[in-house]
Amino acid sequence: MGKSTFLNDFKAFAMKGNVIDMAVGVIIGGAFGKIVSSVVADVIMPPIGLLVGGVNFTDLKLVLKPAVVQDGQEVAAAVTLNYGNFLQVTFDFLIIAFSVFLFVRLLSKLNRKKAAPATPPAPPAPSKEELLLTEIRDLLKERK
Repeated sequence: MGKSTFLNDFKAFAMKGNVIDMAVGVIIGGAFGKIVSSVVADVIMPPIGLLVGGVNFTDLKLVLKPAVVQDGQEVAAAVTLNYGNFLQVTFDFLIIAFSVFLFVRLLSKLNRKKAAPATPPAPPAPSKEELLLTEIRDLLKERK
């Protein structure tokens, strides 16, 4: 049970098709997430912010404790509840989830079309007993 067995096992695991497919999916998913985040932040949220009075959602926050400033310098930072950023991330998630849903739905429809209706399976071959009984029946018919 040396090092080479461990490395060989790891290599066999890493080179399986499912692991490689999953890695590609994670990489593409990360890039897709960035695109969707940009669409939400740069395209969808500005018009919504304009509709609700020119508000930038990422700037929305509730100040729990204001910053402490002495002699013109900030001594303690403000404690804030950044609910605007939460709204932004929630919109990102909903759009990503909806996009993934549409993509999976499209793939399942394509797979259904690709899988043509299979021909019905041929009836099973008669058993030896059935063949013997059929032979006996035919012999009896010939006797009459």
